[in-house]
Amino acid sequence: MTEIASPHISRPRILVLGVQPGTPPFRIVEIDGLVVAEAKEVTDVLEVAAVFGITVHDMDDPDVVRWVGGDKFTWRLH
Repeated sequence: MTEIASPHISRPRILVLGVQPGTPPFRIVEIDGLVVAEAKEVTDVLEVAAVFGITVHDMDDPDVVRWVGGDKFTWRLH
């Protein structure tokens, strides 16, 4: 397979992991592979990104943010 024919696999700078138990529940945020924060809501993710100089225009763009175990609306355990 040539490089042109290979699928594009993006590695976004921001990774938001699944909901963790807590009061309130939270999600761990990684930037560039480092754990940097516990987010309790989507605005926490945006604030942490800004601290690291990342401007997020589209929270649904998988090249920018990868959501693991739910999407930007998942903040409670099921």
